[in-house]
Amino acid sequence: MKKRNCWEVMKCGRQPKGKYEEEFGACPAATDSSFDGAHGGHNAGRMCWAVAGTFGPSACGTFIEKHQDCTRCRFYRQVGREEEDSFTPLPNEPKAAGK
Repeated sequence: MKKRNCWEVMKCGRQPKGKYEEEFGACPAATDSSFDGAHGGHNAGRMCWAVAGTFGPSACGTFIEKHQDCTRCRFYRQVGREEEDSFTPLPNEPKAAGK
């Protein structure tokens, strides 16, 4: 099964050439290559919660406010379930054990 990126699941249209890219700009998760390949995603597509300026409900809040919202996001939880023991919630954080 192909692992889908956040913009494919959430259907935000803010990926390059997406429906809303011109109007709102591309989401940093779709263009930031820092996490390319993380959890099997393209760019930060499966690690969007670790990228500043993504378009979730707290995009303008502090990192901790944003991350708290992200942990309630259905996509974040989906990646956690799909990755099970190899899920890394934050960069440089130990992998989750015994999910």
